[in-house]
Amino acid sequence: MTDRQHNAAWQAAQQWRERARQSRPSQGAGGLKLLATWLVVGVMMIVGTLLGLFFLIVGWAMLPFLRHRMKKRAETFRAEHARPVGGSGAQDGTQTRDDAHSSHVLEGDYRVKSDD
Repeated sequence: MTDRQHNAAWQAAQQWRERARQSRPSQGAGGLKLLATWLVVGVMMIVGTLLGLFFLIVGWAMLPFLRHRMKKRAETFRAEHARPVGGSGAQDGTQTRDDAHSSHVLEGDYRVKSDD
């Protein structure tokens, strides 16, 4: 035992143990606080789960509308970038001025300035 009392680590552990014993809260309020904490955490878990389910159902409900909108966008994109099958285009593989110009134009509202 005297060897343990002279050991610095053993003394530090004993001091730490005493401080831990002294810093414990009173036992009367601890059970009530513990119960209240469990209830608050439980209610928060339930509310979070319900919010998650709500947003999941709203997301699923919006999927058909989103799919319809994306389908329309794809159709317009295909229609804008479609090349004519008939003989109105250049046959030798060169692009006309309008075709070359339309592939380099950004989307937006533009006005054509007159040469005057």
